[in-house]
Amino acid sequence: MGVLGVNAVIVNADGRVLLALRDRPPIWNLPGGSVEPGETPWDAAIREVREEVGLEIAVERLSGVYDRSPEGDPVLGFICRVLAGEPTTSAEAVRIGWFDPTGLPSPMNPYQPERITDAVQAGPAAVLRHQPGPSVRELYPDA
Repeated sequence: MGVLGVNAVIVNADGRVLLALRDRPPIWNLPGGSVEPGETPWDAAIREVREEVGLEIAVERLSGVYDRSPEGDPVLGFICRVLAGEPTTSAEAVRIGWFDPTGLPSPMNPYQPERITDAVQAGPAAVLRHQPGPSVRELYPDA
């Protein structure tokens, strides 16, 4: 197993999902990143959202477990709600926006539309999915 990753699926009152446009690679993505040593995955989601888009959030529940083997690291998806703040840009998020889950922007991390659908349509239990394929860095190499 590699490094555990997390994604925060933040949905507003209109049912739109918060996405960030990365600088490198220049694709739309859910806020998230890697869990640091000694950190819980839900705390990593809170930290990553704060660092990337400036929001204070609460993690409500696990929405999905995504196995990315053999080429990628595992990722946990969490449904989150905003506690405080307004989304802002950062070094990691050069643009931010709220998007309808059925009208996501492009280009986008190819594994995340399914994670968003799972989060907004999931029942009380988290989904378990295998999402094989190359890493995002391989799909969108630096120019």
